[in-house]
Amino acid sequence: MNKAVILMSGGLDSTTVAAIAKDLGYELYCISFDYGQRHRIELACAKKNARFFNARRHLIYRLDLRCFGGSALTSKIKVPEDRLLSPLSGQEIPVTYVPARNTVFLSIALSWAETIKAQDIFIGVNSLDYSGYPDCRPAFIKAFEKLANLGTREGVKGKKFRIHTPLLHLKKSQIIKKGLSLGVDYALTSSCYQPSPQSIACGHCDSCLLRLKGFQEAGFTDPIKYR
Repeated sequence: MNKAVILMSGGLDSTTVAAIAKDLGYELYCISFDYGQRHRIELACAKKNARFFNARRHLIYRLDLRCFGGSALTSKIKVPEDRLLSPLSGQEIPVTYVPARNTVFLSIALSWAETIKAQDIFIGVNSLDYSGYPDCRPAFIKAFEKLANLGTREGVKGKKFRIHTPLLHLKKSQIIKKGLSLGVDYALTSSCYQPSPQSIACGHCDSCLLRLKGFQEAGFTDPIKYR
């Protein structure tokens, strides 16, 4: 089996990506990040899903991005609620954007991939629906893949790294349908930016609204609890 490093947050998208990689026959090496996020409850979901997919290893990498701040997820900036979601316009970058987060995460995942001789890295970025995150765009992924093969020993030796983004052009409803077809248990996921201590989703943040909209359009009921 080929090894693949999976960036697993514990959310809906990354869990679906893990299911896709598993279905493609990869041996899963999952990595999650405890970066000081206010919704770190998602890490418990990441652990459950790593076990669910029988991952060979699951690492939780700790770094504290709260020392930088600059995001509603890592500082006291208020998480926006009940906003009208719109397709990605490329104009507005929401306050839930964590500065350079995917660049940092992919770099660490790349380091692990090179160490374990894995050439494939999977990440659940998406450029449709509501987003606005510059590090979720196709151009960013393409540029990082080029960087990975220029700045690593394995890349220089010709063992090319591939950054897989199977959800990049899918709507949330399509992601949900794909995951359900692969046996994903979405009750084991968490998407909320500000869940309660009991892991109950707020139902008002952008992530909750997008998730609920996706389930509605897919014709299924979201199995998680909402306040």
